[in-house]
Amino acid sequence: MEFFEVVAKRYSHKASFDYDKKIPEEDLRKIVEAGMAAPSAGNSQSPEFIIITDEKILERISIITQNAILWTAPAMIAVVTRPRVREVLDITTECLICDFAVATENMLLAATALGYCCGWMDGPFTDPQVREKVEELLGIPDDRMLILVVPIGYPLQEGPRREKKPFEQRASWNRYAVERG
Repeated sequence: MEFFEVVAKRYSHKASFDYDKKIPEEDLRKIVEAGMAAPSAGNSQSPEFIIITDEKILERISIITQNAILWTAPAMIAVVTRPRVREVLDITTECLICDFAVATENMLLAATALGYCCGWMDGPFTDPQVREKVEELLGIPDDRMLILVVPIGYPLQEGPRREKKPFEQRASWNRYAVERG
């Protein structure tokens, strides 16, 4: 698939996955390696990743989060960073956020290029009780924090694709001239 086709085709899958269609480990590795290839502030390479394919762990995450989408994902990739990300926003914290965001986007694009559906799932992990239970389940040390997971699979049903605003409502040339709606 050509790069711009991949970008246009990528969407946040928010429907059921086909749980019975497993994702080959080599594809999951390629997806994570795409995330690892992302730029990072000062080349800190701060995002860390946990590839989750164990059925019992997947089920436990689904139970803890009570998230309908995660119930059917045959694989997930947890994105982990330093806990500082939830502290006062400063330049170091901004860099951590940028680092995991760009790494996650690379993984979303890589998964799409390989023909999978995926999404960025951070909502359940903003609840400290949920996040801490999943961190414990995944063995994440205290000096790291689970930020999000990327559920990956084949769609059991097509998910809705949200419409994007036109170019003129988001971009302009040389000076700010975005059409506000």
